[in-house]
Amino acid sequence: MGKRFVPLVLILLLVILHAQLWLGRGSVPNVSELQQKLDLQKAANAEAQRVNEQLASEVRDLKEGLEMVEEKARAELGMVKPNEVFVQVAK
Repeated sequence: MGKRFVPLVLILLLVILHAQLWLGRGSVPNVSELQQKLDLQKAANAEAQRVNEQLASEVRDLKEGLEMVEEKARAELGMVKPNEVFVQVAK
């Protein structure tokens, strides 16, 4: 009886460990899914970082001089200087 008990226990432990590897919390499919989520989040973070840098650049330009204010007023509000003629070219 003792000769059969040890191999059965070892096989049972092997089956349990194998089940954890494929079905448990840290299983191969679970890790793969988490890696995909991580990659998507990294891409979203990179895009948000790019937008933040662009906004910081605009803020810096607005603080440093009036050229950016004038450009924004012309582009977004259609403002023109006195004695200036606005010409719009359609493409």
